[in-house]
Amino acid sequence: MAVSVRDVAAAAGVSVGTVSNVLNQPDKVAATTVERVQAVIAELGFVRNDAARQLRAGRSRSIGLIVPDAGNPFFADVARGAEARADEDSLAVLLGNSDENPSREDSYLDLFREQRVNGVLITPASEDDDKLLRVQASGIPVVLVDREVAGSAFCSVSVDDVEGGFLAARHLLGIGRRRLAFVGGPEGITQVAQRLEGARRAVAEVAGATLEVIRMPALTVLHGRAAGEAIAARAERERPDAVFAANDLLAVGMLQALTLLRTIRVPEDIALVGYDDIDFATATVVPLTSVRQPAQLIGRTAVELLLRSISDPDGEYERRVRFRPELIVRQSTAG
Repeated sequence: MAVSVRDVAAAAGVSVGTVSNVLNQPDKVAATTVERVQAVIAELGFVRNDAARQLRAGRSRSIGLIVPDAGNPFFADVARGAEARADEDSLAVLLGNSDENPSREDSYLDLFREQRVNGVLITPASEDDDKLLRVQASGIPVVLVDREVAGSAFCSVSVDDVEGGFLAARHLLGIGRRRLAFVGGPEGITQVAQRLEGARRAVAEVAGATLEVIRMPALTVLHGRAAGEAIAARAERERPDAVFAANDLLAVGMLQALTLLRTIRVPEDIALVGYDDIDFATATVVPLTSVRQPAQLIGRTAVELLLRSISDPDGEYERRVRFRPELIVRQSTAG
């Protein structure tokens, strides 16, 4: 049977209120009493009922984080940064993987509301703000992660993906490539659309340069391999001489497909750029040039904004933080 606060109080010879103070406000209790109560807690194996305490307080000690792909190392790093910052305030991060599915996202939002989380960090699976507005109207602040919506009511932390796409394509053009291909995911993914927009701007500045768009169903290694195999199957004169992949997972899959065939050389025949600069980008068979996003800093900053919006909802502070991307050049373009 579970040990209760009353059991601890009886064994320590103090009141229930004293045990509560030892647990929550030990500075109000004499040091000798604190020591005695803590000894009894350890002896009896008492575990406080945080769920009941949270119900009384109206809030839990947690933050909800919903990402579109928990298997993507970029979002894993975002979560790591969020956890590190939340831990500094004794908060836990509850992770939900929407898998780019709005229905799953809705389920997590409902769950987090039931859990009375302090706030929600989210990379939305759709452009529908109504459900997020309802969450915020219920008293749970929302911070957009890796996404910014103009005129939005939400705080946000993002990266300038248009600039990132421009950097990637300009680099490929700068090393003399003219037949570029952009390998991306579904059109509805905002980040993909913005990276493509940046690439188009760079190509438009160079006479004779072209940009082919190859869309894949998802931003995964397997779909990157499929794209690489399709390009490799073309006649040599019909292949692009450079590829900008919308993320590193696609780029890694493409690199696998191109190098396994041993008929196409990277970067001599096809130069390759990814996006995110995940840790694995340096460990591929040909180290991958990539556009770096500060993933852990994005997570930390999102929690910072959330805490500010809780403590000072009407205060003067920057509610939309946008980081600049950085091009990291490696052997996949610099052979």
